[in-house]
Amino acid sequence: MPSNTIFHNIGLLARYADPLVHTTMDALIGILKTHDCNIFLDERGAQIIDGRDDLQVGTLRTMGENCDLVIVIGGDGTLLNAARSLANHNVPLLGINLGYLGFLADVPPQLMQETVEGVLSGHYEIEKRRLLHTTVLRAAETIIESDAFNDVVIHRWNTARMIEFEIYVDVRFVYSLRADGLIISSTTGSTAHALSAGGPILYPTLPATLLVPICPHTISNRPLIVPSEALIEISIIDGNHQNAQITFDGQINFGLATGDQVFVKKHDGCVLLIHPKGYDYFQVLREKLQWSKKIIGVG
Repeated sequence: MPSNTIFHNIGLLARYADPLVHTTMDALIGILKTHDCNIFLDERGAQIIDGRDDLQVGTLRTMGENCDLVIVIGGDGTLLNAARSLANHNVPLLGINLGYLGFLADVPPQLMQETVEGVLSGHYEIEKRRLLHTTVLRAAETIIESDAFNDVVIHRWNTARMIEFEIYVDVRFVYSLRADGLIISSTTGSTAHALSAGGPILYPTLPATLLVPICPHTISNRPLIVPSEALIEISIIDGNHQNAQITFDGQINFGLATGDQVFVKKHDGCVLLIHPKGYDYFQVLREKLQWSKKIIGVG
């Protein structure tokens, strides 16, 4: 039947290795079809949902160019990948959580129908999140560029030897660091690897970037918060392809060598996250980090 939905062209992305994905996608397609939505799948999604000629299939680029909303089915890792892939298209993302924590994909499957129908009728909250963009230079030539929604991590691997860095912010020298690694985190990523390394939790809409050393040799090398507009430069003083590596969102890896320069800055675009009406970031922290519940006074 006709529907006055806010979003009409909706893309679906999923963690296809999850056995629950097929059932969840089938149910979601049924909900969207009830509201006369046009549904877009990527090629892998089309293989999961076979034999449906009423669905449109294309690349992530065509999905970004044509969709009003993309629904991501999986865990936070699936949403991280979608955020990087669609960062230049300004398309909102809604996450259905089939994963473990669900900081980003925050809609549980049992609330999927209620939430999706609410979003389609305009009952939702939208939040802008910043990404990071990284360029790595070797001998003054770019060898890799990548975006990251959570974090950029320079770390040792396959050895117990520390890495030596020099860190600059807006061309100003900050300090030299000997450590197992360094995390350059967005505010969104402050609850990810940075938190495990002793960094603070930053409210996700703050205009800030976080630098967190991993097991620094000198205990006075502490986490540092800088403005999101700052240009961060990390020079590898001691490292090689067998010792140092850069990782983006824990999903893209690249080997580093002595003399490499890593430049991290704010991405020109942003990620638009859709949340159910009444979304409360502090409630998410309480639930996911198992903080104590509010105590009601007695007497």
